[in-house]
Amino acid sequence: MLNAAAGAPFSYDAAPYRRIAVLGAGAWGTALAATASRAGAEATLWGRAADVVKDIEERHVNGRYLEGIPLPETLRATTAMAAALATADAAMIVVPSASVREIARGMAGALRPGVPVAVCAKGIEAETGLLMTQVAEQELPGHPVGVVSGPTFARETVLNHPTAATVAFPFAYADRLAPQSSVAARFAVSLTTGSFRAYVSDDLVGVEIGGAVKNVIAIACGMMAGAGFAENTRAALITRGVDEMKALAEVLGGRRETVTGLSGIGDLALTCSSTTSRNMSLGRQLGEGVPRAACFGGTPVVVEGEHNARTVTDLARRLGVTMPICETVRAILHDGAGIGVSFAALWARPIEAEPRMMDVAFRHPASEEDIATLAERMS
Repeated sequence: MLNAAAGAPFSYDAAPYRRIAVLGAGAWGTALAATASRAGAEATLWGRAADVVKDIEERHVNGRYLEGIPLPETLRATTAMAAALATADAAMIVVPSASVREIARGMAGALRPGVPVAVCAKGIEAETGLLMTQVAEQELPGHPVGVVSGPTFARETVLNHPTAATVAFPFAYADRLAPQSSVAARFAVSLTTGSFRAYVSDDLVGVEIGGAVKNVIAIACGMMAGAGFAENTRAALITRGVDEMKALAEVLGGRRETVTGLSGIGDLALTCSSTTSRNMSLGRQLGEGVPRAACFGGTPVVVEGEHNARTVTDLARRLGVTMPICETVRAILHDGAGIGVSFAALWARPIEAEPRMMDVAFRHPASEEDIATLAERMS
């Protein structure tokens, strides 16, 4: 193998974490625990629901979230958080973003000193505007906190489809001198199998902003698909959605390059391309005219993008960042705006330059009749 920068051979052997606790026995938490187990770790999965834990322990399946897919027999599950964390060398928080603070606070007394924690929730805390890793850092002082994110559907991951994700942790000076000893590298190899490939990053902000914003853009894509529009529209929303990701990440100190990677455009492309994504599915149903209460057959389903639409735009407004697609989704989901009128207004915004550095804008030339016609097609 060659070092791309110097063209010289290299061999870094990072030591994986041997005992990993995964908190959250939903689909993605189960998928990550199964991946860690297959990578050779002693993985323990914590969940609140006793029936789910019993299913994993006795039948080696998660019948509620991943029915029909066998899990590694070495994977353990428990409802006792303290027991899951007692001997863990590393931990992962895989719960909805609104629950991250509660779970991190519950972990504080059970983790051994210095155990690293990867947050695998995508969002921004409503009350504080903090990213999920920042929330965990507040509750877990003294523990390295990072994030795992990427274009991943849980079912495909458990079925060993080739999958890639990004593992981001802060890099100290010593980590740059010996990257194989960094928390990010050790976490990455702890999850890497023949089918799951992890990449290392030090840009937590870029990775997390990508994960939060993509959920909102996916709802927009779903709405337009449900209203009867196809690939041109989706491609435009994805591309301009990436621009909104870049703008917010950059203001917060993230790198635009990160947004063009797995955790940004990679995750966005996946989430906006399939109704396997709950965000895309919600948007499609709303675009078809299904009332929110009747979506998903009337079953209460947590859709992160619904929450993110408000928290992302709250943060953007505070920072003076313009995010028109996210604002449109917020207006529809939370302010009672109509889908047709809102998206027609989005398309009729002033004409802008694509490179932001040009900083020009001029009036959209379409007539009010043309804009009204587009709105009617979506209503």
